[in-house]
Amino acid sequence: MEYPSKSIEEAVNELSGLPGIGRKTALRLALHILKQSEAQAERLGSSIIELRKRVQFCKRCHNFTDHELCKICTNPRRETRLICVVEDARDVMALENTHQFNGLYHVLGGLINPLAGIGPSMLHIEPLAERVRNEKIEEVIFAFSANIEGDTTAFYISKKLAPTGVRISSIARGIPVGLDLEYTDEVTLARSLINRTRLASPGE
Repeated sequence: MEYPSKSIEEAVNELSGLPGIGRKTALRLALHILKQSEAQAERLGSSIIELRKRVQFCKRCHNFTDHELCKICTNPRRETRLICVVEDARDVMALENTHQFNGLYHVLGGLINPLAGIGPSMLHIEPLAERVRNEKIEEVIFAFSANIEGDTTAFYISKKLAPTGVRISSIARGIPVGLDLEYTDEVTLARSLINRTRLASPGE
């Protein structure tokens, strides 16, 4: 496609690199930005720059935050004896939208997947074990997508945490197999969280 401006072409190239954005959609976005005032365009640009500069990972749970610790970890009203373990920070947002969980979270940063070269050492599994040992955790809840990677990760962590004696459970399988957690509707996700099932330790 021929573009009337080099700047438009560069904007389309950058925007089309975003997930789910093709070149036609990128062009529509670029033209929409051109219709906005200069102040609006500057606010958009500044927000993206600040997003990249300021957002970091919580030192405790690895959720997104602007500070050393996230809002959930520093909230005194959260139930500190419960940890819900998820694949990534998007799952935290999905679970928080259900308003059914008042404990803490732990973001692994992925799931064990040998075929993709992702092993346990590449995930935040050891920090989770340290939290269970040091923070008087009574229950660890697995909230993983219902697939082989989720089951493999749950089994590995259950085995690793078995010596601590902590109660281990998993959200109920109201979530269809193969569906990513972030795409599950809030009602189903809330029901799965409430009706979580206890997982037997590997030694039981």
